[in-house]
Amino acid sequence: MYAVIRAGGKQYRVALGDVVRLENQSDENGNVEFGDVLAVSAGDGKIGVSAGARVLGQVVEQGRAKKILVFHYKRKKQYKKLRGHRQGYTAVRITEIAYDGQSFKAPELEKKEPKVKKAAPVEVEQVEHTPEARKAHAAPAKKKTVAKKAAPKKAAPKKKK
Repeated sequence: MYAVIRAGGKQYRVALGDVVRLENQSDENGNVEFGDVLAVSAGDGKIGVSAGARVLGQVVEQGRAKKILVFHYKRKKQYKKLRGHRQGYTAVRITEIAYDGQSFKAPELEKKEPKVKKAAPVEVEQVEHTPEARKAHAAPAKKKTVAKKAAPKKAAPKKKK
């Protein structure tokens, strides 16, 4: 079972459960309805055009594609212009195709629970806060550094005449 729909000036062949990346679509509560259905196939090999057909989808993700660089250049004129562009998209999962009074629905997706790692319990050592205990846990004293003696400078050799 599939349908051919028009969205964003392009045509897409979609089946139940497919995830399609389209140009930005306006949605209502995360659902999108495509009323411009060009053709529908019921799976028996026959393609029909139905005026009352509609395709429903559920918005999965909205984002922007990878950046492409647009470079304008005119030789011998010292003209160069570099711009970047990121096209917005809406990823839609096709959930229902309806035509001729029949409605076909995609199976529901299982919701995955986020994986959470449980840390092992950490044992904390209790330390007494008495002056003797503080001295025992104090950092060792720093060693004193001894200044190095400067080496005497050698006299430059005398020039002979």
